[in-house]
Amino acid sequence: MTAQRYRKPLIKLIVIVFAINFTAHTALAQDADSAEDLAKKLSNPIASLISVPFQLNYDSNIGTDEEGDKFVLNMQPVIPISLNDDWNMISRTILPLVSQDAIFAGAGSQAGLGDIVQSIFFSPKKPTNSGWIWGAGPVFIIPTATDDLLGADKWGVGPTGVALKQNGPWTYGALANHIWSVAGNSQRQDINATFLQPFVSYTTPKAVTFAFNSEATYDWESEQWAVPFNLTATKVTKIGNQLVSVGGGVRYWAESTDTGPEGFGVRLMITLLYPK
Repeated sequence: MTAQRYRKPLIKLIVIVFAINFTAHTALAQDADSAEDLAKKLSNPIASLISVPFQLNYDSNIGTDEEGDKFVLNMQPVIPISLNDDWNMISRTILPLVSQDAIFAGAGSQAGLGDIVQSIFFSPKKPTNSGWIWGAGPVFIIPTATDDLLGADKWGVGPTGVALKQNGPWTYGALANHIWSVAGNSQRQDINATFLQPFVSYTTPKAVTFAFNSEATYDWESEQWAVPFNLTATKVTKIGNQLVSVGGGVRYWAESTDTGPEGFGVRLMITLLYPK
């Protein structure tokens, strides 16, 4: 199966997300304050809110000859589980569907499932006395890629943590993890990578959120950074009976690996919301 077969569905998704963002006028069943509250919860990676984000990223100028491009549709269900009166456990899964072409000379096209990243956070239900919200736990890489060029073919594990503060319309904090490979194909490069995601967002009374973050990764094996910056805008609205957050933005690769993306990219998002 070639990448071209996935291009049309992905392009259709881009059109659909933009159409929703500009034409969804159905009123929220909740009042404005509830919509704003939901938007703020979405800015908190470990909020007590079931959500299913679909995040589409497009990047180009990939490879030593800068001829490659890539679509990645991340499905990212977030499921909080109440453990007791004091603690929550939050499951965050990233399941990527990838379509890529010419990522290096002679690579051709690939399309399919990438490796799953599974994070589990244990988080106090109440913020600290100073207002900080935090969570920590393990993170895993599961080798589910359907093509050798879509994944690492390694099992990985490590620690992850997040800390943030919400002050009025502002949310700011950082998420981080480090993953080492522990099993898998011995012929493939080991995983030894640090991920850093500082973020800041501002939510308006109309439930529009403007967000800026970085998703920096340092590969200790190749000793290289990959640092994209993302600027996005999203809005909580309602389509039929379904609460959603829709939006998009741009990304810029401030630093990349020898064969990684360069320049600007695009990010589009639609998130299904299931408040209690």
